[in-house]
Amino acid sequence: MARSMRIAIVHEWFTSMRGGEKCVEALCEVFPDATVYALLHVKGSVSPIIERMPMHTSFVQHLPFAATWYRYYLPLFPTAVRRFDLSGFDVVISSNHCAAKGVRTAPHTLHICYCYTPMRYIWTQYGDYFGARRSGLLARWGMRAAVGYLRRWDLRTAKNPHYFIAISENIRKRIRTIYGRESDVIYPPVGTAALSVVREHEDFDLIVSALVPYKRVDIAVEAYNRMGRCLVVIGDGPDLFRLRQMAGPTVQMLGWRPDDDVRDHFRRCRAVVFPGEEDFGIVPVEAIACGKPVVAYARGGALETVLEGPALKTGVLFQEQTAESLSAAVRKLEAESFDTIAMHAFALEFDREIYKLKMKEYILKRWEGFQAGSPQPQVVKHVSSTRR
Repeated sequence: MARSMRIAIVHEWFTSMRGGEKCVEALCEVFPDATVYALLHVKGSVSPIIERMPMHTSFVQHLPFAATWYRYYLPLFPTAVRRFDLSGFDVVISSNHCAAKGVRTAPHTLHICYCYTPMRYIWTQYGDYFGARRSGLLARWGMRAAVGYLRRWDLRTAKNPHYFIAISENIRKRIRTIYGRESDVIYPPVGTAALSVVREHEDFDLIVSALVPYKRVDIAVEAYNRMGRCLVVIGDGPDLFRLRQMAGPTVQMLGWRPDDDVRDHFRRCRAVVFPGEEDFGIVPVEAIACGKPVVAYARGGALETVLEGPALKTGVLFQEQTAESLSAAVRKLEAESFDTIAMHAFALEFDREIYKLKMKEYILKRWEGFQAGSPQPQVVKHVSSTRR
C-alpha cells in the first residue's frame, strides 16, 4: 500500500544533519518513492539518503547569502511555503518546527504534521533569540514588526494538518496550549541499537550540543570552572567564541566533531551534562544507551528520559538553571548507582527502527481512514500516547 501512495515530505531547510533531518532521513527510508520539498537545500549538507531524493526548493534558495543567513528571511517563509504545488500527492508529511505545516494541500490530500515544536522563535523562546543581548538591532526591529503577523499566521495554519504527531509529551502539551490541537506522540529516531554499554570511564563529563544561547552551556562551563572538574564540550555555533573565553583550564571546547568521535566520547565519559530545556533531547538517550548517567535540567523533554527511580534510574535532575544547582547535581551523581543494562534496555525503546515502524503504521492507518471518509481533526481532548 505504501508504494501506491504519492507522498510528499515537506521540511523547512537542509543545511546540516541535526535531529529534524534524521527524522526526515528515516522517513525517506520508509517511503523511498516520496518527493521532498524544502525552503532551502545546501547541497552536500545532509546524508546521501536525503541527497538522492527528488528535491524541490522555494525562492528562498536563490536569495542573497541564503545558505548561511536564511534565518533572517523568516518573515518570507509563509509566502515561500504556500507556493509549493502539492496537488498531485495523496499524503503530505510536514516536518515542522517553523513553517512547513503552512503548505496548501488539495481536498483529496491527507496532511500529517510531525511537529518538533510550535515555532519557538515567536512563542516560547522569543527573548532567547531576539532579546537585547541575543541579536543585532536590525534583527530585533525586524522581528518586532513581523512577530504579530507570524503568530497570527502560525495559529491560522495550525488548522491545516488533519493530524499532528508530537515528538514528546512535552511538545504534545505545547501543541495543545498554543494551537488548541491534540496530537499523538511518536518519539524521534535515536541510533541506540548501535550503541553498547561501557562500564569503564575516564575522568571527564561530556556535553554534546549546538552552541546557541538557549542550550545554556554557559552555566555548565561556569559550574565546572568553579568545581575544577574536567568537562569536554563538543559542538559548534554562534556561542563557541564566547564559551571558549569563559572556559577555564579544566574545560575543553572541541568544536564540531564527526559522529564516530562523538560516540567515542560517549563511551569514555563519566556522565553527560544536559543543561538546556529541550523539546525532547536525543543526546540523553544516546548517553543512556551507553550506560552513562545524565545530569539534566528538570524541564522539557528530559523529564521523559532522565529518570530518578525507584524502578529505573538514568540520571540526576537539577531544578534551577544555575551553575550552583547544576554543581549540586554533579556531586549528587557521585553517590548514586546505576543499572547500566536496564538503562540500555530503556534506550532501545527509542531506536531508529522503532520510529520507522511506528511512523509507517501510523501514516498507513490514517490514510486508510482518510480514504474511508473525511477525518475528524484532533481537538483538545485526552488521547493516549502512541508509546507503550
